Parts: sequence; structure tokens; C-alpha cells
Amino acid sequence: MDSAGRARLAVLALLAGIVVPLVAAGLRSVLWALAGIAGLALAAVGVWWTLAHTGVLRALGAALSVAAPVAVLALYATFGMLGPALLSLGLWLLAVTAARTALGSRHTPSEQPEHAVTQAPRTPWILMNPRSGGGKVGRFHLVEKARTAGCRVALLDADQHQDVTELARQAVAEGADLLAVAGGDGTQALVAEIAAHHDVPFVVIPAGTRNHFALDLGLDRDDPAAALEALTDGVELRVDLGYAADRVFVNNASFGTYASVVTDPAYRDAKTRTTLRTLPGLLTGEDAPRLRTRADRTHVDGLQALLVSNNPYGRAVDAARPGRRERLDSGLLGVVCVRVGNTAQAVRIVRGPRSGQLIRLNAGEVVVEADTDTLPVGIDGEHVVLPSPVVCRSAPGALRVRVPRRRPGTPRAGGAAPDWPRVVRLALGRLFPGGRQHEPRRNARSR
Repeated sequence: MDSAGRARLAVLALLAGIVVPLVAAGLRSVLWALAGIAGLALAAVGVWWTLAHTGVLRALGAALSVAAPVAVLALYATFGMLGPALLSLGLWLLAVTAARTALGSRHTPSEQPEHAVTQAPRTPWILMNPRSGGGKVGRFHLVEKARTAGCRVALLDADQHQDVTELARQAVAEGADLLAVAGGDGTQALVAEIAAHHDVPFVVIPAGTRNHFALDLGLDRDDPAAALEALTDGVELRVDLGYAADRVFVNNASFGTYASVVTDPAYRDAKTRTTLRTLPGLLTGEDAPRLRTRADRTHVDGLQALLVSNNPYGRAVDAARPGRRERLDSGLLGVVCVRVGNTAQAVRIVRGPRSGQLIRLNAGEVVVEADTDTLPVGIDGEHVVLPSPVVCRSAPGALRVRVPRRRPGTPRAGGAAPDWPRVVRLALGRLFPGGRQHEPRRNARSR
């Protein structure tokens, strides 16, 4: 099915999702919809009480977060509305999926300019962390494959403290004309900074646990060895680097609640227990961070959490899992602000960005500060403490990344919340060809 067909399917499924409850219950379907929204709001209250309080309120919150949606489903089932409600929900999901793929299929796998590589590196150097990703380096035989490809391999030793930045700097001094990392995003960022400083190509081997940078570069995270094809059959991309003070990041820097939780020494061994123990104080107690930020000329205060990303993420509403970046060369930082300090605000956040509790911005410079001398920051999964205020900035096109010519592909436009006016125009384009207008390509800085 082509993009216009997917668009028509999306529009028809959206209309059917509205018609089904109207046919089943007439105007009363509005009341059933309100009941569902009320259940969702009560569940949000329960989650908030569970996270922000201890003792009896936490127990009540846990019970409410489960009981509210179950009660709504039971109510629907009792009055014969469960089937129409589930069918309508399925149609809405189909509409959103079809809309995303319809818009996405109109774009090439990557909108970033690719530059042909005319000469293979003579002395490539790769740093590998055998412990990353549960041992991906050994499981995929990356050392042997890299050496076969002519690379000099440096292995990190878990029993010794090794300065990753110094290892990369020394490799360049010894003649390395390409730097690469098989490890997590934190290690990728440290070596990428040296590659950018010396203007040598950088290769990402996705051997970490999550590999968000590799994902947004279009690499195959299930086959780390495939990234080695960049040495012999690759292209180059110019991508941005982000800085929080003097610390570089390829993905994001997180401030506030999340950053405070993960700096707790007990977090590594007992993540859930440590989170539940520390969150009440961080959300509503005396230890609660009160961040404020200036993103270019926009000022926001009273924040519990803040995420600054190297290029904006897609418009998901989950700050902890903000989605994917459509491109890495916009020269902008993405900013996701969370402001939830009481039960009423926790309920409103269900509405997403319209609630005012979840704020998204794009900026060239972001300043983060609090009423403390220092701020805990999570930088690409590495947890540091920086002097307040922390100035975050973008270094546009600072890094030359070499990637395989053949790779799964980067996120396509439309992979986030669907642009329904565009979907409708695309759906009607085949029916009324004379009225179809081609949309100009969006400028990267306008997103």
C-alpha cells in the first residue's frame, strides 16, 4: 500500500473510531467517554500518591492506580459498552499507525546530507569495553573482526581506572586517522569529543545496552559488527555535539529528579527500591529540586525534572523515554521540562503538552540553575555533579561520523504524533489530483 492509501486508511479508521461508540450508545457515548477520562485521571492520582508519598497514602495510591481502570472496564462490561469501546480504541490505534507510516513513507531513510568517502582509513583505532551491553564485544567477536579489518584495538580493563579521553588523545598522537568506540553512549561521547577536536572521522559500534546514538544514526543495534562496514563502504555525516558546561554529550543531559535518584550509591544494585525510597523527598519534600531554566529567551521555573538533548526528540509525551531524533544536524538543543508538584498537576499531565506540566522547547542555548551551588546531572548515562548554573549549548556539525552506506535508516518524519491536516491532504490527493499541493521541505531550525 502506498502513502496515499495509508493516509486514506488512517482517515477512515479515525472516522470509524468515532462512529462506533455513537452507533452503540448515541449521545450517551459522550458520558462513557467522560467516565473513561475520569478513570484515567484517578489512576494518575494513584500513581502520584505512590511515587510522592510514603505509608498509608502510598498504599492507597497503589490500590487506586489499579482499581480505577478496572472499575471503568467493569462498568463498560456491565452496560454492554466494553466491546464497542475496545473496537473504537483499536480503530484509533490503527488510524495513528497508518498516519505515521503514511507520512514517514514520503521521506528517504535520512534527510541528513551524506558525504562520499573517497579513501579508507590507514590506521583506524577502536576502543572496546568488554563489559558493555552484557558482553556484546565477546558475543559478537568484535575484537577479532576489527583486527581483521585492519584496526588497532584498545580494550578497557574493568580492574583498572583508565582515562578514556587520554587513551583517545594518545591514539591520535600516534597517528590514528579514525577513532571508534564499541561501548555505551557515555564512552562514545568522550571519544567523540577528541575526534571532533582533531577533525578525524568517528565510528559508532553499538555494543552498549541501549545505544540511542547508534539508533538515531540508523545503525543496526542487533548486529554491532555490521558497523565495521563503515571502514570499507561508508559515508560521512556531519552531526552536532551537545555540551553541558565543559562535558560533551551525544544524546542528552538530565537534571532534577532522575539525575538525583541515579546518583544515589544504592541505585546500581537496587534500582526500584532506591527509587521508591528517594522519590517522595525529591518530589514533595525538602530535598525536592526546584529548577529553573532559560532556553534562549524563554524562562521556565518551578521544574522537578529537565532533559536537554542534542537535537530535539520526536514529540512523545514521556520525558523518561522521549522517542527518537529525526535528525542530528539541526544546530538546536531539545528541551523537555516537567513541572508536577502536587496531585492536581499530576492529573493535568495526562493531557500531555497542553497541560502546562510538560513543556517542550527548542533552543540554541539552555541555562539550568537551582538554589544550590551544584547540580547533579546525568550525561549520556554517566552521573556527574556540575557547578550551578549549567550552560548547555550545541556545537553544530562538530563531529564527522562515518556510517555504513547500507543501514536500517534513521527516524522518518511522521514517526511521532501524526500531523492530521497533512494526512487528510495526502488522502484526498488521489481523489482530487488537481487540488493536491506539494509541501515545501521544512527547515531544520523551524521544528
